[in-house]
Amino acid sequence: MTRDWYREDIAAAAAGLGADLRRGLEAGEAAARLKKHGDNQLAERRRDTLLQKLAGQFKDFLVLILLGASLFSLLIGELADAGVILAIVILNAILGVVQESKAEQALDALRKMAAPTSKAIRDGAVLAIPSRQLVPGDIVLLEAGDFVPADLRLSEAVNLKIDEASLTGESVPVDKTDAVLPADAVLAERRNMAYMGTTVTYGRGRGIVAATGMDTEIGTIARLLEDYDEEQTPLQKNLARFGRLLGGLCLAVCIVIFALGVYNGYRDGGLTFDAIRLLLMTAVSLAVAAIPEGLPAIVTVVLALGMQRMVKKNALVRKLHAVETLGSTTVICSDKTGTLTQNQMTVTGIYTAGRLFTVSGAGYDPQGAFLLAGRAVAPREDADLAMLLKGGLLASDARLRTQDDGVHAIVGDPTEGALVVAAAKGGFGRDDAVAAHPRLQEIPFDSDRKLMTTLHADGGKVIAFVKGAPDILLTKTVRILENGQEREMTAADAAAAAAATGEMAVQALRVLAVAYRTFAALPAEISPDAIERDLTFVGLLGMIDPPRPEARDAVGVCKAAGIRPVMITGDNPATALAVARELGITDAGGAVLTGSQLDALGGEELRATVKTVNVYARVSPANKVAIVDALRANGEIAAMTGDGVNDAPALKRADIGVAMGITGTDVTKGTADMVLTDDNFASIVAAVEEGRVIFANIRKCVFFLLSCNLAEIMIIFFAILFGWPIPLLPIHLLWLNLVTDAFPAFALGMENKEPDVMKIAPRDPRESIINRSLRLMIALQSTVMTVAVLGAFQYALKAGLELDAARTVAFATLILSELLRSLSTRSERYSLLAIGVFGNKYLNAGIAASFALLLLSLYSPLGAALKTVPAGANEWPIIAAFAVLPLFAGEAGKMFLAPGGRAREENQLPAGK
Repeated sequence: MTRDWYREDIAAAAAGLGADLRRGLEAGEAAARLKKHGDNQLAERRRDTLLQKLAGQFKDFLVLILLGASLFSLLIGELADAGVILAIVILNAILGVVQESKAEQALDALRKMAAPTSKAIRDGAVLAIPSRQLVPGDIVLLEAGDFVPADLRLSEAVNLKIDEASLTGESVPVDKTDAVLPADAVLAERRNMAYMGTTVTYGRGRGIVAATGMDTEIGTIARLLEDYDEEQTPLQKNLARFGRLLGGLCLAVCIVIFALGVYNGYRDGGLTFDAIRLLLMTAVSLAVAAIPEGLPAIVTVVLALGMQRMVKKNALVRKLHAVETLGSTTVICSDKTGTLTQNQMTVTGIYTAGRLFTVSGAGYDPQGAFLLAGRAVAPREDADLAMLLKGGLLASDARLRTQDDGVHAIVGDPTEGALVVAAAKGGFGRDDAVAAHPRLQEIPFDSDRKLMTTLHADGGKVIAFVKGAPDILLTKTVRILENGQEREMTAADAAAAAAATGEMAVQALRVLAVAYRTFAALPAEISPDAIERDLTFVGLLGMIDPPRPEARDAVGVCKAAGIRPVMITGDNPATALAVARELGITDAGGAVLTGSQLDALGGEELRATVKTVNVYARVSPANKVAIVDALRANGEIAAMTGDGVNDAPALKRADIGVAMGITGTDVTKGTADMVLTDDNFASIVAAVEEGRVIFANIRKCVFFLLSCNLAEIMIIFFAILFGWPIPLLPIHLLWLNLVTDAFPAFALGMENKEPDVMKIAPRDPRESIINRSLRLMIALQSTVMTVAVLGAFQYALKAGLELDAARTVAFATLILSELLRSLSTRSERYSLLAIGVFGNKYLNAGIAASFALLLLSLYSPLGAALKTVPAGANEWPIIAAFAVLPLFAGEAGKMFLAPGGRAREENQLPAGK
């Protein structure tokens, strides 16, 4: 376990790590430590072989049943059927293997983040050595643009700023120091540490290597990713339960029907070898019929088609079953920086001489207006505002550039970028400002004085612009600029400026003050003591990483859909709470919980807390995982969105992880189940909607197939029970299952969405895919189909038809009834008239294809193989009359058995919608 070196002074840290701050390690000592600690890289877990991955795909119970079905087909001599079923199993196994490897990709991405070479002191000389050869006790040098190659205890920090957004969620680069920190400092507040995988944005520094490889903070994240096994999605769990139930049913059907047939034959004295063989084949065929062989393939195709539709909505799904999981989401845990916000610091408030301005626009787009009491103000015509914007611009090193795609970006520090963009909105460009006021000298920012000063030519004089922390700068000002004129600064002026600072801070704005001082010529001494005094106060600029414009609407849609949005960020509590309130994630009375407060909670307390708290700040990667785990322990289906390395473990642990495609790191993309290609939180809403549509369509497929299969079982069961001839032969059952039912079932998987799909609460994730209402509908449809087919069969027999002709009537009645009732199956709640009879073009084509196959089976040479006879003009009225009964029953059942069926009768939709 790595010690908390941030609590130690430099001397103690150097002694504890065996470091020589001046000469560094000797080559021999470095080699010995490398042998002891290993390479400074993330360990690679042993990966399953291709054969192991393939074998893992055959553990699913439904797959085992399908293999059994293939064996049954072989036993009855149906080689083609056995081949089709086996092909379905193999196809699903291949798809499963292709989708496996998210953790491996995440670890590979983590390794790529490590710097390839580092500047370190060895034997008194500065050397460029491979980063993987760094060891604890090495002295590493840092400068702007460097990746931090290991976890370092800083021994020197000169204006050093490090971007830790990907690790902690902090939206601006962190000022670093070498000072000793309190023992309770959380990760985001350890300013004397530099962490592997982060980036130096400003200044320079050096530090002692405190941890390497898997002992680093990023290594801890990698270990978390390794420790979490993939869990089944709700749909997978439902299908697994369904498969086990189906397996038991199949065995029971085989035994009961065979035993009942033998008993009846023995009782009637007609138990011949041929009769026993027919009974055995019928029982086995029924077992095959009870298994919806096409269901796994249909589910896979429906999910794959849903993935294609989601790509068009900027959501790339990496795992098929993740589509369905997203549709059942009850909580979306979102990172703030770069996900709900734009990750672009923006000036939104300005104060000058008693006036508060608001600035419109967001991000780095230099378009916006300056408003005073709701009235637009032209900055060039307001001397105070113009001086403030020019001062902030000239005292900054950041540059605004327009990329080839027209998107605006900042090169340099994001905070300075906000000042540059604000000036551009006011009509002040960097090139013109620098040409008019070239920089002559500067005093760089440092974290002790919290100020930065630049000196510029100003006609025949020199002007020094000073920017920095308001509380520091106000103590150095003696005058104030008002209406373009300098006057003495009073205590009231200082109090008003301090009050404005406080008001901005309440809004979670980061506030910078700007002042200036003029000189007749360039001073001989350029130092803080000589320059940064007797200043003239100009004003304040308040900035924030603004919420995405579309995020508020997306949050509102989530709430309407019964989904609770939760913000989990490493940023400071005030900023997190302000953004959450602006987006509607929490209300004015909502609280924010910090990582240190979370650490103090026990398991039960945490589970109770996550039921009500919607905003978490200053959290560590372990905190994020704990929150997600607590939500899941409460029965929630939790989605986690994010873009930084710090989000990866929680994305891995959540029911579904959603990464940002543009700003997201390779780690989060590799870990996530879904990647948003436009980094837009609103795209999650579209993905949730698509997930709900897909699950609803899968339910329709399951409903259609199971009610058909159950009806077939009941038809044979009751015929044998009543001592009637068997109405459907084994070849009929196999034809129905493998050919006729397939087209409508696939088409139902492409049904259009229903209008209220995002206005109902998420389904209970613990509820089976075949819930109470679906069970009742299956029972109703199966019973009516059984009555219809047996009724048509008996009617035909009593009308004097031969047994083969009566079986043909039963066969045709069952097929036609399934085709007609597939129209009703298109919606569980809306009537067929409400959704439009011909609204699903794929189903129309499927019904036409299946009906054509029915005619082919009756009026072509195929009929001989299927043991059917042509149906005449007298038989078709019988077939049609009985076949419409399940359709009428299905429509009536929606009114009484489906939730909200009556209400949805009133909400009529245009046909075809």
